[in-house]
Amino acid sequence: MPCRAARFLCADEETNVDLNNLETALGYRFERRELLLLALTHPSFGPQNNQRLEFLGDAVLQLAMSHIVYHDHPDTEEGGMTFLRARMVREETLCTVAGRLDLGRYLRMDHGCDMTGGRKRPAVLADAMEAVLAAVYLDGGFENAFKVVKSLWPAENEVDMPVTDNKTALQEVLQARGLPSPEYRTLAEDGPAHMRVFTVAVYSCGNEAGRGTGNSKKKAEQAAAGVALRSIRAAEDKK
Repeated sequence: MPCRAARFLCADEETNVDLNNLETALGYRFERRELLLLALTHPSFGPQNNQRLEFLGDAVLQLAMSHIVYHDHPDTEEGGMTFLRARMVREETLCTVAGRLDLGRYLRMDHGCDMTGGRKRPAVLADAMEAVLAAVYLDGGFENAFKVVKSLWPAENEVDMPVTDNKTALQEVLQARGLPSPEYRTLAEDGPAHMRVFTVAVYSCGNEAGRGTGNSKKKAEQAAAGVALRSIRAAEDKK
């Protein structure tokens, strides 16, 4: 097969040095390095990309942070723990960690995406960071993925929380009413790989409560939660 990007696809010295450096920064050595390569492959590069790993990595990070928050805050109730976890898994925090690893320089993407700043785009970096966590999980299990999170993630007091976090606010509103946590579903992904637009709906008790769009799934989820919150408040104002 011709080498489309010698730096990543060919087993040459430069590739091995690059990935060795990344593994050193991660604090983890892969048995199956192809998992790491896949985690670094942006959708613009081809059909074999990191989207499925991103999906899994989101769940791995949520579980790891749930463990950390649960054990570090034994006196905090569920709503407070949800708020703390949200600070640590949001896009901005993922980008901070990706920056510490210089993750953008390792990404595989097509020329157009690269030339339009894809390596520095927050949504791209956040997705890749989740994919890398999933790769560690698949290669070495949850214990190793948890170690990566513990070693790389900033301390809680180093992470700023935005004034408006719609997802956390919606979670707290529903919990106050004795309702289960909201569910987010991606309805559509449109646009070219370097300019994706996601449409996400949020559901409460099986019913759609809001819908939003954004250039990342996380931003679309925040937008959908904002719509749901406004609907809830509007309904309360009518009472």
